Amino acid sequence: QVQLAESGGGSVQAGGSLRLSCAASGYISCSVRMSWYRRAPGKEREFVSTIDSAGSTSYADSVKGRFTISRDNAKNTVYLQMNSLKPEDTAMYYCQRVCADGDVLYTYWGQGTQVTVSS
Repeated sequence: QVQLAESGGGSVQAGGSLRLSCAASGYISCSVRMSWYRRAPGKEREFVSTIDSAGSTSYADSVKGRFTISRDNAKNTVYLQMNSLKPEDTAMYYCQRVCADGDVLYTYWGQGTQVTVSS
């Protein structure tokens, strides 16, 4: 059983930076990919970034050039470095982990960490 715990959120002014962390517990060697999603009040959940087991990354157009996803396999943790933050980045950020058991995929979600960016 996999559990995820996000941390690192907070309140910053526009142009500031935050680094989010997502630490996994339980079986730590199951990851196919880890991703960040976010949900702003009144909006649908939005994809932010993902990193796969080979280290390949992808980003939503809205965060390209500003956010960087990385992972530390030794710590079983994925990070999201967020620079040049904008008020529109304000949202609850969620970590997602996808694990594989043979050909079957399992998806796990963290509880979220709040990011608030003021103008």
